[in-house]
Amino acid sequence: MRRLALHWWILFLLSSCSGYPDGRELRMFRFNLHVAVTSLDPAFASSQANIWVVGQLYEGLLELDDSLRVRPALAKRWSVSKDGLTYTFVLRDDVFFHDAPCFGPDGKGRRLVARDVEYSFKRLTDPALKAKGAWVFEGKTADLVPFSAPDDTTFVLRLARPFLPLPGLLATAYCSVVPREAVEHFGPVFRAHAVGTGPFRLVRWKENQALILHRNPGYWGRDPLTGAPLPYLDGVRVYFMPERQTAFFQFARQKLHFFSGLESSYANELLDREGRLLPKWEEKIFFARMPYLNTEYLGILQDTSAYVMNGNPLRYKKVRQAMNWGIDRQAMLRTLRNGVGRPADAGFSPYGLPSFDAALTPGYGHDPEKARALLAEAGFPGGRGLGPITLQCTKEYADLCGFLAGQWGDLGLEVRLEVLDGATLRSMRDAGRSAFFRGSWIADYPDAENFFSLFYGKNPSPPNFFRFRNERFDRLYESALSEKDEARRFDLYREMDRLLVEEAPVIFLFYDEVATFFGKEVRGLSANALNRIDLKKTELGGR
Repeated sequence: MRRLALHWWILFLLSSCSGYPDGRELRMFRFNLHVAVTSLDPAFASSQANIWVVGQLYEGLLELDDSLRVRPALAKRWSVSKDGLTYTFVLRDDVFFHDAPCFGPDGKGRRLVARDVEYSFKRLTDPALKAKGAWVFEGKTADLVPFSAPDDTTFVLRLARPFLPLPGLLATAYCSVVPREAVEHFGPVFRAHAVGTGPFRLVRWKENQALILHRNPGYWGRDPLTGAPLPYLDGVRVYFMPERQTAFFQFARQKLHFFSGLESSYANELLDREGRLLPKWEEKIFFARMPYLNTEYLGILQDTSAYVMNGNPLRYKKVRQAMNWGIDRQAMLRTLRNGVGRPADAGFSPYGLPSFDAALTPGYGHDPEKARALLAEAGFPGGRGLGPITLQCTKEYADLCGFLAGQWGDLGLEVRLEVLDGATLRSMRDAGRSAFFRGSWIADYPDAENFFSLFYGKNPSPPNFFRFRNERFDRLYESALSEKDEARRFDLYREMDRLLVEEAPVIFLFYDEVATFFGKEVRGLSANALNRIDLKKTELGGR
């Protein structure tokens, strides 16, 4: 009965329309998230669903453009001390929070000041909050007075040691600015009462069903080309249909303006095997694809003292290398993802990052003969004597892992799949109780350091799910953190990638791509390789 009620609620929202008193229809941008939003509090914006919505409601000091360049947002400009330890931000003086009852009897949103940034960052790092984004400043900021606001438009951040990727880190949703009044007024339910400075304001959130945002009439932003006030849209409607196929059906009926992601159940309805939009859609929708800073892999536990590694064939480096050479990544992408994605044949950090250079970080291609030779060198010719290998995955990736198991079978390796629910697999992986598991890493900010942190020996699990320990890698990682010269830092990154290829703590699968589909009436939709969308300059038809 509850599912039936949910179905009719979604149909009502999709079919209903409202307008202005003069009869003009509201320009409402409609899209679906197959994973529900769990919180509107930026400190807990750890999922893509949360990030997409929080990004329309809140802002931080800095933001990323479509090319992943760091740009001013609430801060007009910033400077860095010569020692790389002190960042000084000069804030805009024309930014106001959304109107809300927390601001007194009239509910008029007040002007943002530097103390709001100081409060937001202190709150994010407060252990009592247990924020998902608390790691952002962990081990990076100075012990004494890490954040300060000398006046209303000046904010100062002090580091314990130089950290070159900091500006990109400050552009994450976690670092959005919230007003103290809202947090204290709403208390435990602040998660459902967003009060930000973003281009849209919260109107209604019916959890697990739909969310409605309206244009922020007091938004400070202007179109850099025309000077027109932003945003152009009157609002945004977000639906939470868990089945991607259902959402695709609504998109095909033009009930949704935007659709993101591929799944085997409908991929062939949209794309051919080479990843091209089918002719029947060309007059109806646009298809855009771009690098997505997400590396898909199979992780291998490197702690040989763990009981799950006792007698496990993956203890041997040459076996791991052989398995990497033994898979056809191009065929995998063509068969399972209609060509969307790029083979991970140049290390762990993905293409789309400025430091990526396939020529300087040669990885694994498809060479079955080399794979067989490595197995023989390891003492297991044709896989004889190895015994079965168990690969753990969730049902969403069973087809991919089954494809890989078939290819390894051609080498004489027996790989058995163990399909687990996501929570169980994550728990086993984090605790070091999974020897071989499917995983992915999506960048939090556009710097390869974010990917290499998974292998830094001094990091716990997470993020070092593999318990990888390598002194040379750790020295390179620490050198890169303090290296101010970008070219030299990129050289260090590539050296780390070459070392990971040699040691093979993972089976490198593919670098993901963002696949987005939107109606021909949509213009100005902004997206980037972190798979974040910005609707400030989006339009529907004419203004």
